[in-house]
Amino acid sequence: MVQRSRLSTSTLLTCAAIGVAAGVVQAGAGALSGPVSAGLPIVYGLVLGVHVLPGVVAQDLLRKPWVALITHLIAALVASAVVPLWIGRYIGTALLIGGLQEGIAALGRYRRWEPWRFFLSAVIVGVVVAVPIWFATDATRFPLWAQIVYIALFIIGPVLWTAAGLAIAAALRRAGVPRQGRG
Repeated sequence: MVQRSRLSTSTLLTCAAIGVAAGVVQAGAGALSGPVSAGLPIVYGLVLGVHVLPGVVAQDLLRKPWVALITHLIAALVASAVVPLWIGRYIGTALLIGGLQEGIAALGRYRRWEPWRFFLSAVIVGVVVAVPIWFATDATRFPLWAQIVYIALFIIGPVLWTAAGLAIAAALRRAGVPRQGRG
């Protein structure tokens, strides 16, 4: 007897579609990250914040366990197909951010889907990402005002991309995605 999966084929296909779209966006952000880091490093957090997008859209649209992590990993594979050299970065970021999003949703037993939960998740992701990048980029080289803006944008970036993700999920829901079926 075949054991029934917790995630339906429809759910997995929806995760795949979101992941492909988000992976293309992430590859574009990856292309921008070099010039932004070199020319205007203070706003890098806005670019890096795009990595919350696949998990936000998947969780808000599907409201099921594991969809953020699955969608993040698919997005990472798509972005890696565009920039194979960065596969480690994309997979690592997917595991980190997707894992954080899943963990925060699990704390509410996958029953809390109000917008504040997504924004709280975005702030936590922003802080967790900002701390190691602060040290890796030696942000103390900036004047104090720029250090404050630099860190703030690592938190504001994921918050703005979360707002975009919630808007995308709402639009998909109005369009009839996902269809509610069995499993």
